[in-house]
Amino acid sequence: MSSTLVGTYVPPAGKTTTSSLSSGSKLAPPRDPDPDSVTLHVDLGRIGSHYLDPHPRHTRSSHPTSEPTPTPNATLRSAVSSATLDTAAPDQVASAALSRIISKADFERMQVLGQFNLGFIIVRKQSGAPGGGGEVMDDLFIVDQHAADEKWNFETLQERTVIESQRLFRPQQLQLTAADELLAIENMDILKRNGFEVSEVDEMERLGRDGDKDSARVRLQLVAQPMSKDTVFDMSDLEELIHLMQDRPTGTMVRCSKARAMFAMRACRRSVMIGKALDKSHMTAIVRHMGTMDQPWHCPHGRPTMRHLSDLTCFGRYDSPRLAVDWEAFGTDELQMED
Repeated sequence: MSSTLVGTYVPPAGKTTTSSLSSGSKLAPPRDPDPDSVTLHVDLGRIGSHYLDPHPRHTRSSHPTSEPTPTPNATLRSAVSSATLDTAAPDQVASAALSRIISKADFERMQVLGQFNLGFIIVRKQSGAPGGGGEVMDDLFIVDQHAADEKWNFETLQERTVIESQRLFRPQQLQLTAADELLAIENMDILKRNGFEVSEVDEMERLGRDGDKDSARVRLQLVAQPMSKDTVFDMSDLEELIHLMQDRPTGTMVRCSKARAMFAMRACRRSVMIGKALDKSHMTAIVRHMGTMDQPWHCPHGRPTMRHLSDLTCFGRYDSPRLAVDWEAFGTDELQMED
């Protein structure tokens, strides 16, 4: 880059100035030997490198260095490519990709643009806004209104529904291992909400004989089992519930396969159907509900709830936001290195 004058410095009265610019070469000596003159040196290469550097330390909204570095834009774009309408990737692959690029908080910030074909909601997700750090991403996503609403209704039914139970004429002794008995005792409330009511029975009292009570082994008996109009439950469902409890903290809600199928059918019937026109408040509620679930990427029947539609930054007229430079901290790292 040649040394050319791009600006003028106005010195105090009685002083004159000369300007020289360089891009890495040795600075030119002052043209005016007058001792009262002021020389202004400008290194365009150094200024350009600082201005184009998107590191958060040059912005007013800089974050402490201890915070995690944002995921590179190229990595996010690679993940997005696995969740588009064109690739038709397997549901597991697409769900994993969406989990990487969309967080629960993102659903709260998504902009609902409108409804398409009376069945789909178009939303916009933006990140990397001015002063926020990270690289700019601006994407459109398409949401299946029925699948998304069905997933929300299904999760609500799973968490809140208490299945009715019917008491047995005679309690049934449960032949369980010691570990399974302990799980059942710790999660009696969960079993009851699933329709299975169990109670503890002292074996010495059950056999009706005297002996050392310390040696008595506590066992369980089933006193009531779930009842439903269209679903028949049996002991295999209780065993499945106890098996599901093994890998979850105490008190975590679990449901057997029959109950999940029953809830999926109920959720489907009460959800928004394809072909129904929605106003903006209803569409917004569906999108916000997705942010309350851990895995909102498909309905209980396996139908995808959302896919990536378009990257708006690829359009030629897209004007990416500029970073706000903190001029007070400008170049301080270079001065510290020189010291």
